[in-house]
Amino acid sequence: MTAETVRAADVVVVGAGQAGLSAAYHLLRRGFVPAGADAAGPPPAGTYIVLDAEDGPGGAWRHRWKSLLMATVNGISDLPGIPQPDVDPAEASSSFLTRYFGGYEHDLGLAIERPVKVQSVSREDDDPAGRLSIATSRGRFSARALINATGTWTRPFWPIYPGKASFRGRQLHVADYVSADEFRGQHVIVVGGGISAVGLLDEISKVTTTTWFTRRVPVWREAAFDRQAGHDAVALVEERVRQGLPPQSVVSVTGLIWTPALRAAAARGALDRHPMFTAIEPDGVRMADGSFLAAGVILWATGFRAELEHLAPLHLRGPGGGIAMNGTQVAGEPRVHLVGYGPSSSTIGANRAGRAAVAGIGTLLARSGIT
Repeated sequence: MTAETVRAADVVVVGAGQAGLSAAYHLLRRGFVPAGADAAGPPPAGTYIVLDAEDGPGGAWRHRWKSLLMATVNGISDLPGIPQPDVDPAEASSSFLTRYFGGYEHDLGLAIERPVKVQSVSREDDDPAGRLSIATSRGRFSARALINATGTWTRPFWPIYPGKASFRGRQLHVADYVSADEFRGQHVIVVGGGISAVGLLDEISKVTTTTWFTRRVPVWREAAFDRQAGHDAVALVEERVRQGLPPQSVVSVTGLIWTPALRAAAARGALDRHPMFTAIEPDGVRMADGSFLAAGVILWATGFRAELEHLAPLHLRGPGGGIAMNGTQVAGEPRVHLVGYGPSSSTIGANRAGRAAVAGIGTLLARSGIT
């Protein structure tokens, strides 16, 4: 039996969505180069590898529903260095952004390796300045530092609810949503208080009847959402992760923002919110007032959790349930940076996080005599 080949680089980036591509761009800007496929043993100084679990470019955008058009998508920031090509507002965001991300990778020569599923990240030894071992579906990698940009799309959150297993209709998460047309003739319950929930209520209510449920009364923002408001919202989320608490979504801080389409949905009653039902029954739900509501579909627009399970061997989570952070750097493990996490989960935040992570890693490697 031959010994396992371990591919090595100074930096491994996990994930090639907006945050991962931003990190790769800034690594190139600082003079790092992609490690070759034969990068076994000690690498030359200044190398990186980007591993992505997807079959092609686009990150989570590859999986968004086709009806989410560039005209209605919630703010997409340019990737650093290369602006977006001209946008057709009627094009599906999934096709446009997959094409944009793919062109970006090609033009910069980022050499993304895919599909590669990262299974675990662990320390190679007890040396706090030592290397990290990355086990993947394509063998093992070794890095001095790791930028984790795995996002949330692969971890949809499904609440546990009384009677859920008894429901005879269809239950799906927004991650599984394709089109409102498949619900024609059925009453659809939408659960959740975020942007996806209200956007899909608008869409589905045009073809069939709907009822909206949330745990808390939604907060609608009447004032304009300007740069200062965005800065303040991100700062609140940053403070949570600095304290080691699980991050909240930015929309939970900013509130929901009215658009002409959502005002039209409200006018036809699609955004009349109800308090959460008390139980799910075979043919519907038991309302908070004790009445019964028949339904054929329950759509859970209940958000996502950060995909960080592969980092479990590093024991990064603290007693508060989250990971204490200093910017993008894990407070207890300076070799690891999280981008697209917490305050950097927006596209603008992801770009900034990629730059910050690379700057921090540059400082870390410089202390080790690596430039």
